[in-house]
Amino acid sequence: MKKDKLLKIIANMTLKEKVFQLFQLNGAMITDDAVISGPMQEMNLTEDIINNMGSILGVSGAEKAIEIQKKYLEKNRHGIPLLICHDVIHGHRTTFPIPLALGCSWDSEAVKEVAKVSGAEAAVSGIHCNFSPMVDLVRDPRWGRVMESTGEDPYLNSILGKAFVEGYQGENLKEDVERVAACVKHFAAYGATEGGRDYNTVDIGISTFYDMHLPAYKAAIDAGAKTVMTSFNTINGVPATVNEWLMKDVLRKELSFDGVLFSDWGAIGETVVHGCSENGKDAAYKAMKATVDVDMMSVEYFEQLEALVLEKKIDEKYVDEAVYRILDLKDELGLFENPFRGADTAREKELLLCKKHRESSRDIARKSMVLLKNEAQVLPLKDKQKIAFVGPFISNKSIRGFWSDLGFDKDSITIEEAILNRFESKDQLVICGNHKIEIESFEEIRSTVEKAKESDVIVVALGEDQNSSGEGRCLTDIRLPGLQEELLKELYKTGKKVVVVLFNGRPLDLRAVFENSDAILEAWFPGVEGGNAVLDILFGSYNPGGKITMSFPYSVGQVPIHYNHFKTGRPSEIAGAFYKCSYLDSPHWAMLPFGYGLSYTQFQYSNFKISKGKMIKGKEESIEVTIDIKNTGLYNGEEIVQLYIQDEFGSRVRPVKELKGFKKVFLKQNEEKEIKFIINEEMLKFYTIENKIDSEVGRFKVFVGTNSAEKNSLEFELIK
Repeated sequence: MKKDKLLKIIANMTLKEKVFQLFQLNGAMITDDAVISGPMQEMNLTEDIINNMGSILGVSGAEKAIEIQKKYLEKNRHGIPLLICHDVIHGHRTTFPIPLALGCSWDSEAVKEVAKVSGAEAAVSGIHCNFSPMVDLVRDPRWGRVMESTGEDPYLNSILGKAFVEGYQGENLKEDVERVAACVKHFAAYGATEGGRDYNTVDIGISTFYDMHLPAYKAAIDAGAKTVMTSFNTINGVPATVNEWLMKDVLRKELSFDGVLFSDWGAIGETVVHGCSENGKDAAYKAMKATVDVDMMSVEYFEQLEALVLEKKIDEKYVDEAVYRILDLKDELGLFENPFRGADTAREKELLLCKKHRESSRDIARKSMVLLKNEAQVLPLKDKQKIAFVGPFISNKSIRGFWSDLGFDKDSITIEEAILNRFESKDQLVICGNHKIEIESFEEIRSTVEKAKESDVIVVALGEDQNSSGEGRCLTDIRLPGLQEELLKELYKTGKKVVVVLFNGRPLDLRAVFENSDAILEAWFPGVEGGNAVLDILFGSYNPGGKITMSFPYSVGQVPIHYNHFKTGRPSEIAGAFYKCSYLDSPHWAMLPFGYGLSYTQFQYSNFKISKGKMIKGKEESIEVTIDIKNTGLYNGEEIVQLYIQDEFGSRVRPVKELKGFKKVFLKQNEEKEIKFIINEEMLKFYTIENKIDSEVGRFKVFVGTNSAEKNSLEFELIK
């Protein structure tokens, strides 16, 4: 539909109707007959609002979506279709690994596939817009929502945020009805929430904002994301949802975003509770001035905007612009021509949880798992060994992760189910996995240990409840819950080889786990095919190659912790000094650094070279860095080769190291390849003391290796 036709629709709308288009309601509140009752009365909702509201969220299912759209169009006098949104974070009915796990794959094509499959299942179920990806940079594992992010690095988050958007949206939303509009969230810097507490304050410097947090939002928006969602937190003391500088100057102008801007759930009204808006009218005024288009589940817009316009406090053009952006999105989705779009009950039955999607989930789960420890090559297991499978996650079907409310536990394949499918003879198996996650009884532990003694190797599956990581799931203790550590200690005392499989949604304090195990596989919450994926790795039919994208601390006292921290005047490395940046009772560095992950094979790096030592600023020059990598082990395997750069001095203090490139390389036994990276001036830019993104002349170090702790470096200069 051409712009003039959309403007004509807007011109024929009353002010009330335009305001109602800016309201988003939870679809679960609409009864079959759209009767106003219960919570809807509490929100002062009327039939008029329901018949003209622009969008709903939380509804899924083709039949239901078609019915709601039909009833809506019967009563909307302009024939404007309803926009249906949902949170499809890591899969619809077919659930995939949580986003933090997906980050550990370092695989943009895998992430794109997750988004494509998730979007297709959502679209045939009647969903038009998906509230994903979350590209918030995260550094504090106490925060439950780290499971929704891909990690602590702005470069990797940018690569994967772009992949999510491309996977959800495809090339043409109007023609491809099995794609959905993406929503980049939470704008901005929600991952820096203080104390690791949801909905809390964010207070960061301007250079940290631009260098660390903004890049992933920019990459996802540059990829064409149709919508953005505001964050709950403050930025510079102003809640994001009413922050005119953040939304109008940064998002709309600097990032050139011209799509639909959603508030998060109730966020406009909550600015009154923040103490930044005097009342609902003030909140509506500030949010509209900040160009927030959709008021999600608060009453401020539909109760206050009309009066604000009539009182000449807000120019009606702001309302018109917001309505235009919403109608334009509906047009891009093809809803004016086909208001039911991809909703199709037959296709829904065919697509949801189909064999192909399960296979994809299993493959990507394997790519996302990380081998953290493997002493004396305990893994992979041998089929002839007598193996005990114990622990609360051997038979636990709740392994999908927090944001998988459209899936079902019954769909998940447990480790026990995968074992029974794998082994024809059960004589060599000892299975005792029916523990609660919060193991409470020492008698239960003793019984399990006695059974496990019958084996050669013990596989113990531990972790946290899938509802312990997610929105509102913040913790101060990030160790394994209940008596799981006690179970592990007693199993290790048997003298048997102990292999730990972890199911969790955040980095944990794993000191006790490392001390009482021979091997550790980080499985995260892997989705519906989790049990099969774990068995594939444990028995060597798949060689793990994932690398962690959030640092694992020694203890919660270190967090927030991240590899790309600023240099200090008294670094911990100063030999013999007492007054330095360090702890008395712990290392100051991470127990497991960003980019860490093992393989069943070994990789040897050598012949590290740089093509030249100088690059001229502004001349579009580049430097080539090469390194040889050889598979010296007994298995074919994949290595993620990582490039880091350190700016030795700048007008602002610079990080000790920053990821600037990576390559996944598959090597057969004894195979050797040369890996090449190109360094250009763009990679050296940061938010300078001049308050702009630019490069500065000076010295740089470049590191190439297996994780962010790599110390071997070469030097070059950027000169005038």
